[in-house]
Parts: sequence; structure tokens; C-alpha cells
Amino acid sequence: MKIDKKLIKELVEHLKEFNLTELEYQEDKTKIKVSRASKGVEAPKTSAVISQNKAVLKNSDENDGVRVKSPIIGTAYLAPEPGAKKFVKIGDKIKKGQTVMIVEAMKTMNHVPSTSDGEVVKILVEDGQPVEFGQTLVILK
Repeated sequence: MKIDKKLIKELVEHLKEFNLTELEYQEDKTKIKVSRASKGVEAPKTSAVISQNKAVLKNSDENDGVRVKSPIIGTAYLAPEPGAKKFVKIGDKIKKGQTVMIVEAMKTMNHVPSTSDGEVVKILVEDGQPVEFGQTLVILK
């Protein structure tokens, strides 16, 4: 397989130009995914992943139930402070509006409320993990 360096450079420029964190391009069986991530005040890192005709299988559990999504880009925390009891755990019955976790952005702690009543069936993020806007954090049944 020949790697088109010019295309990858062009995709990286689009990331910068449109202030994106990730960009995917597919032509026939070739798929190129370019993304960047930054932590703190470090310079953004850019990486490219190229795959040949790979199928991505999703767990059916992730498609069932109510999704609680991140309202902002930031860092997810499952407890109010290190070592404290987690807001929710798998199997907990929760009410609409109850805090399921915190997403920190620019030193501001943003509580993420449940969007409905239900039981926590899956927590899709780890404590301290970076999250994107709209990323599913918790699944309720």
C-alpha cells in the first residue's frame, strides 16, 4: 500500500483551518483518520491512522437505553474529589437531574445531570478521561 503523504498533510491542514480534533477520509478500501489531542498547555499532537477495509463492531448494549452525553469538551470525573464516593455506579437507580459525573473544562467543574430516570447499565468513561462534546458517558435502562 502506498501512503499518500500529500493527502495526509492536506487533512492535517484542514484540522488546523477548521479547528477540528478529528477528521476521517475514505476512498474505496483505504480509510485515513487524522486526529489531534492536547493536554494542558502542550502543543497539539497530530497523528494519522490508515486502515485497509476494517469493520468496526459495536456492542449492542451501547445502542439500547437512554444515553447521557457530555455537554462540553473536557475531562470527566466520576467522583466530586479524588478518593471520594463515585456519583453513580452500575446498577444504581437514578432520577432525572441527578449528577452522574463532572466534566472539567478550563478549571470549571460542570455537573452532568441524568436526562431521565433509570438504572445505570454502563459507564463508558474512566475517571480522568478526556471527553468530547456529545460523547456518550453513561447508558441508562
